[in-house]
Amino acid sequence: MKKQQKSVSRRRFLDSITTAALAVPFLGTSAISLGSPKNKLKHACIGVGGMGWHDLQNFKQHPDVQIVALCDVDAKNLQKAAELFPDARTYSDWRKLLKKEHDNIDSVNVTVPDHNHFAIAYQAIQNGKHVYCQKPLCHDVAEVRKLTEASIKAGVITQLGTHHASGKGDRSAVQIIKDGVIGKIKHAYLCSNRPAAIETYRLPGPRPPKGQEVPSHLNWDLWTGTAPMRPYAPNIYHPAIWRAWQDFGTGWSGDIGCHIFDAVWKGLGLKAPMSVVAKVQESWQESTERNGDTWPQGDHITWMFPGNEFTESDVLPLEWFDGEFYPPWEIQALFHGKPYPAESAILIGTEGALLIPHREMPVLLPENKYMDYEMPNLDDRNHYHHFVDACLGGEKTESHFAQSGPMTEAILLGTVAIRLPDTVLEWDPTNMLFTNHPKANKYLQRKYRKGWSVAGF
Repeated sequence: MKKQQKSVSRRRFLDSITTAALAVPFLGTSAISLGSPKNKLKHACIGVGGMGWHDLQNFKQHPDVQIVALCDVDAKNLQKAAELFPDARTYSDWRKLLKKEHDNIDSVNVTVPDHNHFAIAYQAIQNGKHVYCQKPLCHDVAEVRKLTEASIKAGVITQLGTHHASGKGDRSAVQIIKDGVIGKIKHAYLCSNRPAAIETYRLPGPRPPKGQEVPSHLNWDLWTGTAPMRPYAPNIYHPAIWRAWQDFGTGWSGDIGCHIFDAVWKGLGLKAPMSVVAKVQESWQESTERNGDTWPQGDHITWMFPGNEFTESDVLPLEWFDGEFYPPWEIQALFHGKPYPAESAILIGTEGALLIPHREMPVLLPENKYMDYEMPNLDDRNHYHHFVDACLGGEKTESHFAQSGPMTEAILLGTVAIRLPDTVLEWDPTNMLFTNHPKANKYLQRKYRKGWSVAGF
Protein backbone atom coordinates (compact mmCIF):
# COMPACT_ATOMS: atom_id res chain seq x y z
CA MET A 1 0.00 0.00 0.00
CA LYS A 2 1.07 3.61 -0.45
CA LYS A 3 3.19 5.35 2.11
CA GLN A 4 2.39 8.89 3.14
CA GLN A 5 4.03 11.19 0.59
CA LYS A 6 4.90 14.16 2.76
CA SER A 7 6.10 14.54 6.32
CA VAL A 8 4.25 16.93 8.59
CA SER A 9 6.24 20.12 9.03
CA ARG A 10 7.05 21.29 12.53
CA ARG A 11 5.29 24.61 11.94
CA ARG A 12 2.02 23.07 10.78
CA PHE A 13 2.25 19.95 12.93
CA LEU A 14 -0.33 20.66 15.62
CA ASP A 15 -2.96 22.09 13.29
CA SER A 16 -2.68 19.28 10.77
CA ILE A 17 -2.02 16.30 13.00
CA THR A 18 -5.60 15.02 13.11
CA THR A 19 -5.94 15.18 9.35
CA ALA A 20 -2.55 13.53 8.93
CA ALA A 21 -3.46 10.77 11.34
CA LEU A 22 -6.60 9.98 9.37
CA ALA A 23 -4.63 9.98 6.14
CA VAL A 24 -1.93 7.59 7.33
CA PRO A 25 -2.29 4.35 5.40
CA PHE A 26 -2.36 1.08 7.29
CA LEU A 27 0.47 -1.14 6.21
CA GLY A 28 -1.58 -4.10 7.39
CA THR A 29 -0.57 -7.51 6.11
CA SER A 30 1.70 -5.94 3.51
CA ALA A 31 3.97 -4.86 6.37
CA ILE A 32 4.49 -8.40 7.57
CA SER A 33 7.88 -9.93 6.79
CA LEU A 34 7.90 -12.40 3.92
CA GLY A 35 9.34 -15.05 6.24
CA SER A 36 6.45 -14.85 8.69
CA PRO A 37 3.91 -17.63 8.93
CA LYS A 38 0.68 -16.59 7.24
CA ASN A 39 -1.18 -14.00 9.32
CA LYS A 40 1.42 -14.08 12.07
CA LEU A 41 3.06 -10.99 13.55
CA LYS A 42 6.75 -11.55 14.26
CA HIS A 43 7.35 -9.52 17.40
CA ALA A 44 10.34 -8.49 19.55
CA CYS A 45 9.99 -7.56 23.22
CA ILE A 46 12.45 -4.90 24.39
CA GLY A 47 12.34 -4.89 28.17
CA VAL A 48 10.91 -8.05 29.75
CA GLY A 49 11.13 -7.34 33.49
CA GLY A 50 8.50 -5.61 35.64
CA MET A 51 5.94 -4.01 33.33
CA GLY A 52 7.79 -5.68 30.47
CA TRP A 53 6.82 -9.08 31.85
CA HIS A 54 3.19 -7.97 31.93
CA ASP A 55 3.44 -6.74 28.34
CA LEU A 56 5.11 -9.97 27.26
CA GLN A 57 2.26 -12.02 28.73
CA ASN A 58 -0.33 -10.03 26.84
CA PHE A 59 1.43 -10.38 23.51
CA LYS A 60 1.93 -14.09 24.19
CA GLN A 61 -1.81 -14.57 24.59
CA HIS A 62 -2.61 -13.37 21.08
CA PRO A 63 -2.87 -16.42 18.78
CA ASP A 64 -1.38 -14.55 15.82
CA VAL A 65 1.79 -13.33 17.53
CA GLN A 66 5.13 -15.08 17.25
CA ILE A 67 7.68 -13.83 19.80
CA VAL A 68 10.97 -14.16 17.92
CA ALA A 69 13.36 -11.92 19.90
CA LEU A 70 13.79 -10.79 23.50
CA CYS A 71 15.94 -8.03 24.97
CA ASP A 72 16.77 -6.90 28.49
CA VAL A 73 19.80 -5.39 30.22
CA ASP A 74 19.16 -7.62 33.24
CA ALA A 75 20.25 -11.21 32.56
CA LYS A 76 17.83 -12.53 35.20
CA ASN A 77 14.87 -10.94 33.44
CA LEU A 78 16.11 -12.20 30.10
CA GLN A 79 16.57 -15.75 31.34
CA LYS A 80 13.07 -15.85 32.79
CA ALA A 81 11.58 -14.69 29.49
CA ALA A 82 13.77 -17.05 27.46
CA GLU A 83 12.47 -20.00 29.46
CA LEU A 84 9.00 -19.05 28.29
CA PHE A 85 10.16 -18.67 24.66
CA PRO A 86 13.12 -21.03 24.18
CA ASP A 87 13.16 -20.45 20.41
CA ALA A 88 13.40 -16.65 20.68
CA ARG A 89 16.78 -15.03 20.10
CA THR A 90 18.05 -13.05 23.08
CA TYR A 91 19.89 -9.72 23.34
CA SER A 92 21.07 -7.41 26.09
CA ASP A 93 21.52 -4.45 23.71
CA TRP A 94 18.47 -3.22 21.83
CA ARG A 95 20.68 -1.69 19.14
CA LYS A 96 22.02 -5.11 18.22
CA LEU A 97 18.52 -6.56 18.20
CA LEU A 98 17.20 -3.96 15.76
CA LYS A 99 20.21 -4.40 13.50
CA LYS A 100 20.38 -8.20 13.44
CA GLU A 101 16.62 -8.78 13.43
CA HIS A 102 15.85 -6.13 10.83
CA ASP A 103 14.47 -8.63 8.33
CA ASN A 104 13.00 -10.99 10.92
CA ILE A 105 10.61 -8.80 12.92
CA ASP A 106 7.49 -6.79 12.14
CA SER A 107 6.96 -5.04 15.45
CA VAL A 108 8.44 -4.26 18.86
CA ASN A 109 7.23 -3.17 22.25
CA VAL A 110 9.36 -0.70 24.20
CA THR A 111 9.01 -1.31 27.93
CA VAL A 112 12.06 0.27 29.52
CA PRO A 113 12.67 3.35 31.72
CA ASP A 114 11.39 6.60 30.21
CA HIS A 115 14.78 8.05 29.32
CA ASN A 116 15.40 5.37 26.67
CA HIS A 117 11.94 5.31 25.08
CA PHE A 118 12.70 7.71 22.26
CA ALA A 119 16.02 6.24 21.15
CA ILE A 120 14.54 2.74 20.82
CA ALA A 121 11.12 3.63 19.40
CA TYR A 122 12.52 6.14 16.91
CA GLN A 123 15.06 3.67 15.54
CA ALA A 124 12.39 0.99 15.25
CA ILE A 125 10.11 3.35 13.34
CA GLN A 126 12.97 4.40 11.08
CA ASN A 127 13.38 0.68 10.34
CA GLY A 128 9.71 0.47 9.37
CA LYS A 129 8.61 -1.50 12.44
CA HIS A 130 5.29 -1.15 14.21
CA VAL A 131 5.76 0.12 17.78
CA TYR A 132 3.92 -0.38 21.05
CA CYS A 133 5.56 1.99 23.57
CA GLN A 134 4.88 2.26 27.26
CA LYS A 135 3.77 5.56 28.75
CA PRO A 136 4.77 8.26 28.84
CA LEU A 137 5.72 8.17 25.18
CA CYS A 138 9.09 9.86 25.85
CA HIS A 139 11.07 11.61 28.57
CA ASP A 140 11.18 15.06 26.90
CA VAL A 141 8.72 17.21 24.96
CA ALA A 142 11.05 17.48 21.95
CA GLU A 143 11.39 13.70 21.80
CA VAL A 144 7.62 13.28 21.75
CA ARG A 145 7.22 15.75 18.90
CA LYS A 146 9.94 14.07 16.82
CA LEU A 147 8.63 10.56 17.45
CA THR A 148 5.07 11.53 16.59
CA GLU A 149 6.16 13.14 13.33
CA ALA A 150 8.27 10.10 12.46
CA SER A 151 5.40 7.67 13.07
CA ILE A 152 3.07 9.66 10.83
CA LYS A 153 5.65 9.92 8.07
CA ALA A 154 6.49 6.21 8.21
CA GLY A 155 2.86 5.11 8.28
CA VAL A 156 3.55 2.38 10.85
CA ILE A 157 1.07 1.13 13.43
CA THR A 158 1.63 2.58 16.89
CA GLN A 159 0.07 2.31 20.33
CA LEU A 160 0.86 4.11 23.60
CA GLY A 161 0.70 1.80 26.62
CA THR A 162 -2.39 3.41 28.15
CA HIS A 163 -3.99 -0.01 28.27
CA HIS A 164 -7.08 1.12 30.17
CA ALA A 165 -7.95 3.38 27.22
CA SER A 166 -9.27 0.30 25.42
CA GLY A 167 -11.49 -0.64 28.35
CA LYS A 168 -15.22 -0.12 28.49
CA GLY A 169 -14.95 2.51 31.23
CA ASP A 170 -12.69 4.98 29.45
CA ARG A 171 -14.34 4.46 26.07
CA SER A 172 -17.77 5.04 27.62
CA ALA A 173 -16.53 8.26 29.22
CA VAL A 174 -15.27 9.52 25.86
CA GLN A 175 -18.66 8.85 24.29
CA ILE A 176 -20.56 10.54 27.13
CA ILE A 177 -18.43 13.68 26.78
CA LYS A 178 -18.84 13.78 23.01
CA ASP A 179 -22.60 13.30 23.32
CA GLY A 180 -22.84 16.38 25.56
CA VAL A 181 -24.65 14.49 28.32
CA ILE A 182 -23.41 16.89 31.03
CA GLY A 183 -23.57 19.95 28.78
CA LYS A 184 -20.63 22.20 28.02
CA ILE A 185 -17.54 21.56 30.13
CA LYS A 186 -16.48 24.32 32.52
CA HIS A 187 -13.59 22.76 34.46
CA ALA A 188 -11.68 19.48 34.75
CA TYR A 189 -9.99 18.02 37.84
CA LEU A 190 -7.63 15.03 37.60
CA CYS A 191 -5.90 13.26 40.46
CA SER A 192 -3.71 10.33 41.41
CA ASN A 193 -3.36 10.05 45.17
CA ARG A 194 -2.43 6.39 45.49
CA PRO A 195 -0.97 6.16 49.06
CA ALA A 196 1.40 3.25 48.39
CA ALA A 197 3.02 5.14 45.55
CA ILE A 198 4.78 7.53 47.91
CA GLU A 199 6.69 4.71 49.57
CA THR A 200 7.24 2.58 46.48
CA TYR A 201 7.96 5.05 43.69
CA ARG A 202 8.56 8.50 45.20
CA LEU A 203 11.87 8.68 46.98
CA PRO A 204 12.50 11.80 49.04
CA GLY A 205 16.16 11.87 47.90
CA PRO A 206 18.89 12.91 47.73
CA ARG A 207 21.12 10.51 45.82
CA PRO A 208 23.46 8.38 48.01
CA PRO A 209 26.97 9.87 48.35
CA LYS A 210 28.69 6.71 47.11
CA GLY A 211 27.81 4.06 44.58
CA GLN A 212 28.13 0.30 44.95
CA GLU A 213 29.36 -2.50 42.75
CA VAL A 214 27.01 -3.32 39.90
CA PRO A 215 25.56 -6.84 40.20
CA SER A 216 26.92 -9.24 37.59
CA HIS A 217 23.52 -9.83 36.01
CA LEU A 218 22.93 -6.11 35.21
CA ASN A 219 24.54 -4.16 32.37
CA TRP A 220 24.53 -0.74 34.02
CA ASP A 221 25.94 1.08 30.99
CA LEU A 222 23.11 -0.14 28.77
CA TRP A 223 20.53 0.55 31.50
CA THR A 224 21.79 4.14 31.81
CA GLY A 225 21.70 4.59 28.04
CA THR A 226 21.04 8.19 27.01
CA ALA A 227 21.07 9.53 30.59
CA PRO A 228 24.12 10.87 32.47
CA MET A 229 26.24 8.09 33.94
CA ARG A 230 25.60 7.76 37.67
CA PRO A 231 27.20 5.36 40.17
CA TYR A 232 25.02 2.31 40.63
CA ALA A 233 23.13 2.03 43.90
CA PRO A 234 20.76 -0.80 44.87
CA ASN A 235 17.04 -0.37 45.49
CA ILE A 236 16.73 3.18 44.17
CA TYR A 237 17.00 2.81 40.38
CA HIS A 238 16.56 -0.67 39.00
CA PRO A 239 14.09 -2.25 38.72
CA ALA A 240 11.28 0.21 39.53
CA ILE A 241 12.17 3.31 41.52
CA TRP A 242 13.85 5.07 38.60
CA ARG A 243 10.62 7.04 38.13
CA ALA A 244 11.57 9.23 41.10
CA TRP A 245 14.72 10.58 39.40
CA GLN A 246 14.74 13.38 36.84
CA ASP A 247 17.51 11.61 34.89
CA PHE A 248 15.39 8.56 34.21
CA GLY A 249 11.69 9.18 34.85
CA THR A 250 9.03 11.86 34.50
CA GLY A 251 7.56 11.73 37.99
CA TRP A 252 4.10 10.61 38.98
CA SER A 253 2.25 13.05 36.75
CA GLY A 254 4.27 11.93 33.73
CA ASP A 255 3.61 8.27 34.40
CA ILE A 256 0.05 7.94 35.68
CA GLY A 257 -1.04 11.21 34.06
CA CYS A 258 -1.24 9.49 30.69
CA HIS A 259 -3.88 7.12 32.07
CA ILE A 260 -6.00 9.77 33.78
CA PHE A 261 -5.75 12.29 30.94
CA ASP A 262 -6.69 9.89 28.17
CA ALA A 263 -10.50 9.86 28.19
CA VAL A 264 -10.63 13.59 28.95
CA TRP A 265 -8.24 14.40 26.12
CA LYS A 266 -10.11 12.29 23.57
CA GLY A 267 -13.60 13.23 24.70
CA LEU A 268 -12.92 16.96 24.60
CA GLY A 269 -10.66 16.88 21.55
CA LEU A 270 -8.06 18.96 23.37
CA LYS A 271 -5.11 20.59 21.64
CA ALA A 272 -1.92 22.10 23.01
CA PRO A 273 -2.36 24.22 26.17
CA MET A 274 -1.84 27.97 26.23
CA SER A 275 -0.12 27.96 29.61
CA VAL A 276 0.87 25.77 32.54
CA VAL A 277 1.82 26.43 36.17
CA ALA A 278 2.69 24.12 39.08
CA LYS A 279 2.71 24.13 42.85
CA VAL A 280 4.93 21.54 44.50
CA GLN A 281 5.81 19.92 47.81
CA GLU A 282 7.34 22.66 49.96
CA SER A 283 10.17 20.56 51.40
CA TRP A 284 11.24 19.57 47.87
CA GLN A 285 11.11 23.15 46.62
CA GLU A 286 13.35 24.32 49.47
CA SER A 287 15.99 21.60 48.99
CA THR A 288 18.49 22.22 46.18
CA GLU A 289 19.78 18.66 46.59
CA ARG A 290 16.34 17.26 45.92
CA ASN A 291 14.82 19.65 43.38
CA GLY A 292 17.81 19.31 41.06
CA ASP A 293 17.72 15.52 41.11
CA THR A 294 14.38 13.96 42.08
CA TRP A 295 10.73 14.69 41.40
CA PRO A 296 8.59 15.98 44.28
CA GLN A 297 6.38 13.63 46.25
CA GLY A 298 3.39 15.80 45.42
CA ASP A 299 2.38 18.46 42.93
CA HIS A 300 -0.57 20.46 41.66
CA ILE A 301 -0.44 21.42 37.98
CA THR A 302 -2.87 23.72 36.16
CA TRP A 303 -3.12 23.91 32.39
CA MET A 304 -5.19 26.45 30.49
CA PHE A 305 -6.43 24.86 27.27
CA PRO A 306 -8.11 26.66 24.39
CA GLY A 307 -11.85 26.05 24.44
CA ASN A 308 -13.81 24.40 21.66
CA GLU A 309 -17.28 23.15 20.80
CA PHE A 310 -17.37 21.01 23.96
CA THR A 311 -16.47 23.74 26.46
CA GLU A 312 -18.50 26.54 28.01
CA SER A 313 -15.95 29.26 27.26
CA ASP A 314 -12.92 29.89 25.09
CA VAL A 315 -10.59 28.70 27.87
CA LEU A 316 -10.73 25.41 29.80
CA PRO A 317 -8.89 25.11 33.14
CA LEU A 318 -7.62 21.59 33.78
CA GLU A 319 -5.98 20.76 37.11
CA TRP A 320 -3.88 17.78 38.22
CA PHE A 321 -3.32 16.73 41.85
CA ASP A 322 -1.04 14.02 43.24
CA GLY A 323 0.79 13.06 46.42
CA GLU A 324 -0.09 15.53 49.15
CA PHE A 325 -2.28 17.67 46.87
CA TYR A 326 -5.97 16.77 46.54
CA PRO A 327 -8.92 18.11 44.51
CA PRO A 328 -10.95 20.77 46.37
CA TRP A 329 -13.35 19.45 49.00
CA GLU A 330 -16.33 20.90 47.18
CA ILE A 331 -15.42 18.77 44.17
CA GLN A 332 -14.97 15.62 46.25
CA ALA A 333 -18.31 16.34 47.96
CA LEU A 334 -20.11 15.96 44.64
CA PHE A 335 -19.72 12.20 45.14
CA HIS A 336 -22.30 12.40 47.97
CA GLY A 337 -20.09 11.45 50.90
CA LYS A 338 -18.73 8.30 49.27
CA PRO A 339 -14.94 7.85 49.26
CA TYR A 340 -13.63 9.92 46.39
CA PRO A 341 -11.65 7.72 43.95
CA ALA A 342 -7.94 8.16 44.61
CA GLU A 343 -7.23 8.02 40.89
CA SER A 344 -9.84 9.68 38.73
CA ALA A 345 -10.93 12.58 36.57
CA ILE A 346 -14.06 14.66 36.99
CA LEU A 347 -15.52 17.05 34.45
CA ILE A 348 -17.83 19.82 35.62
CA GLY A 349 -20.41 20.66 32.99
CA THR A 350 -23.26 23.13 32.66
CA GLU A 351 -25.82 20.34 33.19
CA GLY A 352 -24.01 17.97 35.56
CA ALA A 353 -20.70 16.27 36.22
CA LEU A 354 -18.91 13.17 34.97
CA LEU A 355 -16.64 11.23 37.33
CA ILE A 356 -14.19 8.86 35.62
CA PRO A 357 -12.61 6.54 38.22
CA HIS A 358 -9.42 4.91 36.94
CA ARG A 359 -10.12 1.33 35.78
CA GLU A 360 -13.86 1.60 36.51
CA MET A 361 -17.05 2.70 34.80
CA PRO A 362 -17.83 6.44 34.74
CA VAL A 363 -20.44 7.93 37.06
CA LEU A 364 -22.84 10.71 36.10
CA LEU A 365 -23.62 13.24 38.83
CA PRO A 366 -26.00 14.00 40.43
CA GLU A 367 -26.87 10.32 40.25
CA ASN A 368 -30.62 10.84 40.74
CA LYS A 369 -30.71 13.09 37.67
CA TYR A 370 -29.09 10.46 35.46
CA MET A 371 -30.57 7.30 36.98
CA ASP A 372 -32.38 6.48 33.71
CA TYR A 373 -29.40 7.17 31.48
CA GLU A 374 -28.21 4.10 29.57
CA MET A 375 -24.45 3.78 29.34
CA PRO A 376 -22.96 3.36 25.84
CA ASN A 377 -23.04 -0.24 24.66
CA LEU A 378 -19.30 -0.82 24.31
CA ASP A 379 -17.13 -3.84 24.91
CA ASP A 380 -13.81 -4.25 26.67
CA ARG A 381 -10.83 -4.56 24.38
CA ASN A 382 -7.36 -5.88 25.03
CA HIS A 383 -5.11 -2.90 24.27
CA TYR A 384 -2.21 -5.12 23.20
CA HIS A 385 -4.33 -7.35 21.00
CA HIS A 386 -5.90 -4.30 19.39
CA PHE A 387 -2.38 -3.23 18.39
CA VAL A 388 -1.62 -6.67 16.97
CA ASP A 389 -4.86 -6.75 15.02
CA ALA A 390 -4.10 -3.32 13.56
CA CYS A 391 -0.64 -4.53 12.50
CA LEU A 392 -2.35 -7.41 10.71
CA GLY A 393 -4.65 -5.06 8.81
CA GLY A 394 -7.37 -4.38 11.39
CA GLU A 395 -8.89 -1.11 12.56
CA LYS A 396 -6.88 1.83 13.88
CA THR A 397 -5.44 1.54 17.37
CA GLU A 398 -7.01 3.30 20.33
CA SER A 399 -3.90 5.29 21.33
CA HIS A 400 -1.86 5.77 18.17
CA PHE A 401 0.97 8.28 18.45
CA ALA A 402 -0.70 10.90 16.26
CA GLN A 403 -3.34 11.17 18.98
CA SER A 404 -1.45 10.29 22.15
CA GLY A 405 1.70 12.22 21.19
CA PRO A 406 0.16 15.71 21.58
CA MET A 407 -1.44 14.57 24.85
CA THR A 408 1.94 13.42 26.16
CA GLU A 409 3.47 16.74 25.13
CA ALA A 410 0.92 18.58 27.25
CA ILE A 411 1.55 16.29 30.23
CA LEU A 412 5.32 16.73 29.99
CA LEU A 413 4.91 20.51 29.88
CA GLY A 414 3.61 19.97 33.39
CA THR A 415 6.89 18.34 34.39
CA VAL A 416 8.70 21.44 33.11
CA ALA A 417 6.42 23.60 35.25
CA ILE A 418 7.27 21.43 38.27
CA ARG A 419 10.94 22.39 37.89
CA LEU A 420 9.97 26.09 37.95
CA PRO A 421 7.15 26.15 40.51
CA ASP A 422 4.73 29.05 40.96
CA THR A 423 5.63 30.37 37.50
CA VAL A 424 3.02 30.66 34.74
CA LEU A 425 4.68 29.39 31.56
CA GLU A 426 3.13 30.58 28.31
CA TRP A 427 3.39 27.98 25.55
CA ASP A 428 3.82 28.42 21.79
CA PRO A 429 3.18 24.96 20.31
CA THR A 430 3.99 25.94 16.73
CA ASN A 431 7.53 27.02 17.56
CA MET A 432 7.74 24.63 20.51
CA LEU A 433 8.94 27.10 23.12
CA PHE A 434 7.86 29.06 26.16
CA THR A 435 7.50 32.68 25.14
CA ASN A 436 7.87 34.29 28.56
CA HIS A 437 10.55 32.22 30.26
CA PRO A 438 13.71 31.31 28.29
CA LYS A 439 15.08 29.23 31.18
CA ALA A 440 12.13 26.84 30.91
CA ASN A 441 13.02 25.98 27.32
CA LYS A 442 16.16 24.13 28.35
CA TYR A 443 13.96 21.47 29.92
CA LEU A 444 12.25 20.64 26.64
CA GLN A 445 15.18 18.58 25.36
CA ARG A 446 18.06 17.12 27.35
CA LYS A 447 21.55 16.42 26.09
CA TYR A 448 22.30 12.74 25.61
CA ARG A 449 25.31 11.03 27.07
CA LYS A 450 28.32 10.76 24.76
CA GLY A 451 27.99 7.82 22.44
CA TRP A 452 24.19 7.73 22.71
CA SER A 453 23.17 10.40 20.23
CA VAL A 454 20.31 9.56 17.89
CA ALA A 455 20.84 10.14 14.18
CA GLY A 456 18.39 12.67 12.78
CA PHE A 457 17.59 14.21 16.18
